[in-house]
Amino acid sequence: MTNRPEGSARDERNARRAAARERAQRTRTQQKRRQRGARIGLQVGLGVVLVAAATIVTLVLVNSSRPAGPGPQSMTDGGITIGTGLKAVDPAASSSPSPSATGSADAVRITLYVDYLCPICGAFEQTNSDYLEGLVTSGAATLDIHPIAILSNRSQGTKYSLRAANAAACVAEESPDSFFAVNRALFAKQPEEGTPGLTDQQLADVVTSVPGVRKGSTIESCIEDQRYGKWVDEQTTAVTGGDIPGSDLTEFPGTPLVLVNGQQYPYSTASTNDEFRTFVVSAAGATEATPTPTPSSTPTRSARPTRTPTPSPSASAR
Repeated sequence: MTNRPEGSARDERNARRAAARERAQRTRTQQKRRQRGARIGLQVGLGVVLVAAATIVTLVLVNSSRPAGPGPQSMTDGGITIGTGLKAVDPAASSSPSPSATGSADAVRITLYVDYLCPICGAFEQTNSDYLEGLVTSGAATLDIHPIAILSNRSQGTKYSLRAANAAACVAEESPDSFFAVNRALFAKQPEEGTPGLTDQQLADVVTSVPGVRKGSTIESCIEDQRYGKWVDEQTTAVTGGDIPGSDLTEFPGTPLVLVNGQQYPYSTASTNDEFRTFVVSAAGATEATPTPTPSSTPTRSARPTRTPTPSPSASAR
């Protein structure tokens, strides 16, 4: 056995202890660095999440407070006016009708508020469309049509009422003189309430297949983009809230709302064309209808509608 001097052994022990302390210090330093890096990474990640969340909230608030874009130029008060020859009337002329713009100076003003999913609206259209066409074509009446969407929550989530009203608005903007025919076509293809309704492409096909419709590709894009969806929604909210242009009503009674010179026609599913003709004459203050065509026999109704209840503004799909 080799004997070592006592001092040398002590120095060796001290050296080992110093080395151990140095290793421990390095280990602690590395651990602190790792922990600091983890904290920084967590803080950065949390910051990114918070910034993203704040951005999303800001966008939601901005979008929710952003007003709807302007509606079609021919629908400044939410509806389009159809005059002599079934041509759209300029809103400026419509507000103060002149014989050259709308027909005779004493033309009867008929106003319709319709939902393209409403079965009662479809029944009214089926019964009275030919009569209305004759009145307007001859210049005996002007016709204001306001498409609204109170049944957007009754099409299995597809918001058909809103999409159909948007399609009508697209036509009012791009091919206003075709509006009467397109309105008729939309009711001819009216789906049953509670079904998904037509797709956007099917709506575009119905609209653009109407003879005389112009700018078909632009209308298709307008329908696909739902360009006037928010505008339709806001118009619906205003109307169901009691802001009803062309009427002194303060409460919306439901669709269809039919007004003749501002007087509400008490429409029911049992109403006939003869009854409506009589009401038009009465509301016009005449003893006999201004020259009108002989109506065709009342078509058989395919639907058995019930009166559409008036929803609160929130019922219009958003």
